Amino acid sequence: MFCKTTLLTVALALLTSATPIIRDDPSVEAGIRIPLQKRGSLKTTDGLFDHDRAVRQLVRQKNKYRQNLLNLQRNLGALPFGAEIKALATLPERLLHPKRGGVPLTDQSFDLEWTGPITIGNPPQNFTIDFDTGSSDLWVPTISCVECKNHAQYDPAESSSSKKRNGTFSIRYGDGSTTSGIPYSDTVVVGGVQVTDQVFAAVTNESAQFTTDPADGVMGLAFPALSNLYNKPFFFNAMEQGTAPKGEFAFKLDQTGSELFIGGTNDALYKGEVEYHNVSDKSGFWQIAGASVALGGAPLAADFDTIIDSGSTIITAPKAAAEAFWAAVDGAKVFDAEQGFWSVPCDSVPEVTFSWGGKNWTISSDDFNAGMTDYGSGQCVGGLAGADLGLGKNTWLLGDTFMKATYTVFSVDKNAVGFAELA
Repeated sequence: MFCKTTLLTVALALLTSATPIIRDDPSVEAGIRIPLQKRGSLKTTDGLFDHDRAVRQLVRQKNKYRQNLLNLQRNLGALPFGAEIKALATLPERLLHPKRGGVPLTDQSFDLEWTGPITIGNPPQNFTIDFDTGSSDLWVPTISCVECKNHAQYDPAESSSSKKRNGTFSIRYGDGSTTSGIPYSDTVVVGGVQVTDQVFAAVTNESAQFTTDPADGVMGLAFPALSNLYNKPFFFNAMEQGTAPKGEFAFKLDQTGSELFIGGTNDALYKGEVEYHNVSDKSGFWQIAGASVALGGAPLAADFDTIIDSGSTIITAPKAAAEAFWAAVDGAKVFDAEQGFWSVPCDSVPEVTFSWGGKNWTISSDDFNAGMTDYGSGQCVGGLAGADLGLGKNTWLLGDTFMKATYTVFSVDKNAVGFAELA
């Protein structure tokens, strides 16, 4: 367990984490760019919708937000209005126990991540990390993890700055497995931005869902209130230690030229002004209110909240909202009722536009098309599913299906999420 002094200090940080921070040091200007690689897609190389992979990702997403809400309840003593902690989501029986006679496949792009390099320790140990704005903790495998041999592994004995911390780290997944480990602190460097004494989880037991994952671990970029480790995420520590030039970071997500920019924005990747929208509460999420959605320019729904999550792919709406959305699409029909997927004729996949009272941000029909249901079917799965994540009846989750349409800025200084037109 953590000592009372530590808990009190962290609790105060959690309660004030959504307060804008004023940073006016003119000597620190240039941000740092970290090239990202897309590891996987819901669409196979021959254009089919990878149904099993999509189901795995959606179940994992449900449990990520279940864990986020558990962390919020523990850290802040309450849940956001309308939120509730759901039962652990589980994989369908066919994915838990495949039929005999099936040929096992190696999934080389299991969780559809945007990954980049970081180092931990002195001397530095290299890792490939999934950068996730929908969670708040950093974790990587440790050398004692038997299941982690396919990944880079942290060896605390090889780092002169490693310190073992009190406490535990554990996350449950839909196949019944867990990822768990021991907290450490060490020097962490992302693209030249260095944080000393960053608390992270050195994973000693890795869920089966990660054994073939192309990323070694996850770096959470949401607010401290979501932390399973009772500690500040990397970016908040970088601001506090003065190594992040500005209190904001930004993503460009595309098939090529993708990057995470730490400490500001990369002016070469967008044009015009960044349109900012205030984070709507202190829930710990990058959550903005006042959203509306339109299909082909026709308004469909308005005044709902949205969480911008780089660690997700499919747009997830509450079930009733998803049903209303697809009811407005000509030819749409249920593809997987249990998981909330719908299909539509491939030649009429719609453009989808979101707005927060300013500019319109449009997802192209190509980006909204998750792939054909089968060869020659003429039906394609749409990039929006209906699912109950426990976030309430008025909150949608927008992942990279949306983020590919904009240059997306996450500003702690402004306590806001911003969008700009891609250059």
